[in-house]
Amino acid sequence: MSLVSESKQTLRLALPLMIGQLSQMLLGVADTFMVGHLGVTELATLTFVNSIFFLPFVFSIGLLTSISVHSSHARGGGDPVAARSSCRNGLYISVAVSVLFIGLALAMLPFLDRFGQPAAVVEISGTYFTILMISLLPALASIALKNHADALDRPWPPFWIFLGGVLLNILLNWIMIYGKWGCPAMGMNGAAWATLISRVLIFVALFVWLETNVSLRDWVPFTWFRKPLKADILAHAKIGLPASFQMLCEVGAFSAAGFMMGRFGEISMAAHQIAITCASAAFMIPLGLAMALTVRTGAVAGAGETDRLRAVVHSGWVLATAFGLLNAAAFFFGGSYWAGQFTNDSQVRALAVSLLVIVGVFQLFDSVQVASSSMLRGLHDTRIPAVMGFVAYWVIGLPVAMLLSWHWHMEARGVWWGLAAGLFVACVTLGPRLRQHLRRQTQ
Repeated sequence: MSLVSESKQTLRLALPLMIGQLSQMLLGVADTFMVGHLGVTELATLTFVNSIFFLPFVFSIGLLTSISVHSSHARGGGDPVAARSSCRNGLYISVAVSVLFIGLALAMLPFLDRFGQPAAVVEISGTYFTILMISLLPALASIALKNHADALDRPWPPFWIFLGGVLLNILLNWIMIYGKWGCPAMGMNGAAWATLISRVLIFVALFVWLETNVSLRDWVPFTWFRKPLKADILAHAKIGLPASFQMLCEVGAFSAAGFMMGRFGEISMAAHQIAITCASAAFMIPLGLAMALTVRTGAVAGAGETDRLRAVVHSGWVLATAFGLLNAAAFFFGGSYWAGQFTNDSQVRALAVSLLVIVGVFQLFDSVQVASSSMLRGLHDTRIPAVMGFVAYWVIGLPVAMLLSWHWHMEARGVWWGLAAGLFVACVTLGPRLRQHLRRQTQ
């Protein structure tokens, strides 16, 4: 019964996080869907730019998971002072890394042709890339505030705010890409402007809600602008940096796969963009569950309830397995339908369908590995999982992808089978690590 009870509590927290993550992913899906109808070159450009953008974005998301861990521990231990500090310092970190990465992106602009992409793709990438990178600042600041709210068991208001931002983004995409309601047709650059505007308004809405919510008054910083303490920043970095490295290893492998597609032409790049968009959308469900498991394990550990920890972890594995199997079924039986929603090009569609079959194969591995990783993070175990992630994706996954795609001439399909191999290794190494950690915690 404890397993059932803990599963219900995890799902109660995870449901808005899952829907919220899916709604956020709709930002990318809407961009891919609308830009895809402009042409194959524009869709290939989206693949190229997103392959670069997601590296700093995911690194920063990993860094900001420290807010969820520290704030949930503070809530479990009944310490509002520590929670306020976690929120404030997390926001500082989000601003600092955003400014750093925006500066690096501007410095990269003259060198986009060095990535070996088709000349037509590089030619139209610069403006879109610049606007998208600037949107990193409000995006990360919003994630920092949302992580704090989720850790305080207030997931629904951020969910509605983010969902409103997604709907606004879709509307602005339609207006700016195609030139509706008197707006000039801006093509794919319109999608970037729509994303920037939506992310700014999401942050403003989240900040206003936190400031005006009476029930959270003791848990939200009284003063937002205060000199950060070195010890507090280091405490966040101790958790956030290994988590960032681990997430970067996985997403970096997928970004490297996007660059590899450039060797096989625009058809492969466009099909890869469809596959990665669908795979990323499906991943939002186990990711939302994983975020809830980080908060739950953190709160249980912070409260010193070691007897409940085993049930929380086991229920997390059961739920991750169930959602992974559901995602796999969606790709096995609906791959042709999903591919057809993005393009009318028969060659792109046929290749995308074959890639989505591979996506279906690794859904179970992906779901279980992200759940295990997130629960380890909630228990402050991040360094060894980061090393495991590096080995899984860069020592095994990408070399297998290169072998299959280049030497066995499987091209795009070989790249994706290599990614599947990396996810399998991550799954079978992180699970035992968590079991070992759990045994030590509950002895």
